Amino acid sequence: MRDENERGAVNEDSGAAGGLYGGIFGRGGIAAETDDRAWLRALLDAEAALARAHARVGLVPAEHAAAITAACVPEAFDADALGAAAAGAGNPVVPLVAELTRRVGGDAARHIHHGATSQDIMDTAAMLVARRAGGAVAEHTDGAAELLAELAAGHRDTVMAGRTLLQQALPTTFGAAAAGWLEGLDTAAHRLTEVLTQRAAAQLGGAAGTLASLGEHGPAVVAAFAEEAGLAEPALPWHTERGRIADIAGGLGRVCGAVGKTAGDIVLLAQTEVGEVVEAGGAGVGGSSTLPHKRNPIAAVSAVACAEQAPGLVSTLFAAQAQQHQRAAGPWHAEWPALTRLLDAAGSAAAWLCTSLERLEVRPEAMRANLAASGGFPMAERVTTDLAGELGRSQAHERVRDACAEAADSGRALGEVLAEHLAGRRSRARIDELLDPAGYLGSTGVLVDRALAARTRRPRPEPGGTGPSTGERR
Repeated sequence: MRDENERGAVNEDSGAAGGLYGGIFGRGGIAAETDDRAWLRALLDAEAALARAHARVGLVPAEHAAAITAACVPEAFDADALGAAAAGAGNPVVPLVAELTRRVGGDAARHIHHGATSQDIMDTAAMLVARRAGGAVAEHTDGAAELLAELAAGHRDTVMAGRTLLQQALPTTFGAAAAGWLEGLDTAAHRLTEVLTQRAAAQLGGAAGTLASLGEHGPAVVAAFAEEAGLAEPALPWHTERGRIADIAGGLGRVCGAVGKTAGDIVLLAQTEVGEVVEAGGAGVGGSSTLPHKRNPIAAVSAVACAEQAPGLVSTLFAAQAQQHQRAAGPWHAEWPALTRLLDAAGSAAAWLCTSLERLEVRPEAMRANLAASGGFPMAERVTTDLAGELGRSQAHERVRDACAEAADSGRALGEVLAEHLAGRRSRARIDELLDPAGYLGSTGVLVDRALAARTRRPRPEPGGTGPSTGERR
């Protein structure tokens, strides 16, 4: 954030995603946590955790589990080849297990994937990807919230027009607007962290969710597997009970909604006709290919573009909850790309919002000028309230409404017309006082203070993740 007369270099991040749109939809390095390498790493981490879990229960020699773990190195596998081979079985785990078995060799290879079905590894990997990428989303969201807290505190008393249905309503403060953004974003980030910590669970049920191939050791292996994977231990296999995926989708969608609200308001406030904020991005940032004068709030625009993708992706994941019997025929498979893209959208949206807030110049003079240009009409309610005690609410409203209509039709100043309509009841000096926006801000200061206090009470996400969640059945 900057005061309007202060400029400086902005640390740019071209995004980790490749391709034509990578710089826009892979902002903040989120793609590195969701790309093929990230999924491959998660799949291999799941297989390694399973081998170590068997060793802890005594079903596999420790040296064999160590050999399997040592072979689970993403760089040793070809994601493209595995993807091509996945068409045969409908998922990449089958060719991955075959390649891992070939690489491990010997007696240790006999213990790879023991007791698991492909969905166990895919679902556990999905939770690992969600936890890791979700941690990045939470960090970016927390960074944006910190910038919003600074805005709210710094502009606690900066008067601006409140707007309803895109028209000026009553005055508020920019600090109150920022506090509203902060509350929405902070609570969304906190909820996402809760969901990723409490609901991201390992999956192990075997072919039909009964753990039959593990005999009496099944529950013990599940507990050890969850701990080795760093995920919550589920009470039951959740092969076709997809509430966990839906909860994560909802958490990510809520973050996107909060980001989209904030960034969307910034875009509106940066309109030429409003000009109450501006993104100061330096030469070439926010420019146009044809209009030299353009200064687009491109970081906020990009945040909106990323956040706008969330509803459709959340809908796909919610719809995929209706899965058949003990293994879904299609809905489960539909989750993988939707979850990946939703994580990308949320992370990129939050990262872009951080950039927008870092660039933001607030223009209090423009806020005051826009209020003045309204001719005092947004303050009509205050005049009505002041008169209501002696005239009654209804009559006071009618008197002020008639004065507003006459002022609007004639082009005369509202204060002048009100002085005529209220002659003998209110002096011109009192009317001018009532039309001063700074005197009708309600409890904005208290509300800003509450939002800032609430932020200090909320736990902050740990860098690099959402914290451990092992040892408890959820």
